[in-house]
Amino acid sequence: MRYGIVIDTENCMECYNCFMACKDEHCGFTTAVSAPQPHTGQHWIRIDGKERGNDTRKIKASNVAVLCAHCQDAPCLKAAKGGAVYARPDGIVIIDPKKAEGQKEIVSACPIGAIFWNEELNLPQKCTMCAHLLDEGYATPRCVEACPNGTLYFGDLDDPESAVSKKLREADRVTPLKELGDIKTNVAYLNIPTVFLAGSVYLPDDEAAEGALVTLTERGSGKKREVNTNYFGDWEFEWLTPGADYDILVEMPGYNPFSCAAKADTDRFVDEIVLSLC
Repeated sequence: MRYGIVIDTENCMECYNCFMACKDEHCGFTTAVSAPQPHTGQHWIRIDGKERGNDTRKIKASNVAVLCAHCQDAPCLKAAKGGAVYARPDGIVIIDPKKAEGQKEIVSACPIGAIFWNEELNLPQKCTMCAHLLDEGYATPRCVEACPNGTLYFGDLDDPESAVSKKLREADRVTPLKELGDIKTNVAYLNIPTVFLAGSVYLPDDEAAEGALVTLTERGSGKKREVNTNYFGDWEFEWLTPGADYDILVEMPGYNPFSCAAKADTDRFVDEIVLSLC
């Protein structure tokens, strides 16, 4: 058995239910695997939010929930002395609340900033994946239980029929946090945004061109993606190759094709395109 969490960032709406559930479980309470979490100053799960877009005509937000990745070859474990950090047989990485006392170097060893220093207790602390609850027979950690939007999934990564294994198997984009490099982890990320290109298409009378076909071709690789404009004439392509050059072709029956180019160097609204009659 290897417990893990899968985080589908595409579904996160920054409601902070996961954060509050973690606080409710750990603030002021000692568990079998952790000292109490302070009420302020620590976030064992956080939401990294980002406003995206270079133009007010297309602004969107992305939210990435970040918690201890429970690394399979954990940097914090390597930095710890005297068994202060250990990996359980089920893969959960735990900071021993007694042995880790005074070992501040454990905090700086984490590449994603998921370990915090408790000044009052002189102790590093982090997410335990609610190991104390799992040991009592609970089905999921509190953060997963509290998520209302299908962002967090929990289960046995070694079981091909578990919710997490199925989610990973069906995923189009498994996108690890870049700060983790090649470290293998028991927390996996899906759909972390890269860069988007977007635009709008109109007819000569300023009516939105619903249903126009927009084809995006990546130069060099030749990879193509297609989408139809929505009711408002808008189109968007997400998860593009950062820095790549793209050719855009807009087609609609009865109208001349329109083509342009764009670079995915930032989240970009390309243009408001007006089609002309054939």
